[in-house]
Amino acid sequence: MNAKTMEGLVGARTNMNLMNTPMRVFREAERRGDTAAMERAMGYACDFADKAEEYKTEADKGMEEDAKEAREKAKTELKKAIKKRREEREKLEEKILENKNAKNNTADTGTDIIEVSEEGRILLKDNTDLDNKSSQEIKTEAVKEPVMYTKTGKLVHAEQSTGISAAV
Repeated sequence: MNAKTMEGLVGARTNMNLMNTPMRVFREAERRGDTAAMERAMGYACDFADKAEEYKTEADKGMEEDAKEAREKAKTELKKAIKKRREEREKLEEKILENKNAKNNTADTGTDIIEVSEEGRILLKDNTDLDNKSSQEIKTEAVKEPVMYTKTGKLVHAEQSTGISAAV
């Protein structure tokens, strides 16, 4: 908050509080019918009200300056953000061009580059160990006797039959 704003707000509030005393004297003089005391009290009250008004205008000027500073700060932050976005966009465009050039280079040679992670290397090693088994062992594991299940879920060994029966 600007110093003028603070000074204006404090001064206006203080003068408004100080105005309460002459107004109380004015009311008491009015009840008694003392017009001279009423005029003096009203003069003091008007002086305090005028000072409060001056401080109010000072606070308004201070708030205008605060608003102006805030607008300028927002403009500079916006310019910084725009500059940052522009730089990020340029970097992204450079990366895109680099990737495009890298793809063009690999297309010319007819080869692709593959990067395999540690997990992939382990899986590759395990799979190559399986390939070393004889093909006979794999076939025997895969071929089993055909089985059938009844309605109740019991296992029944299927016999080679060509007939099909269906119950509806």
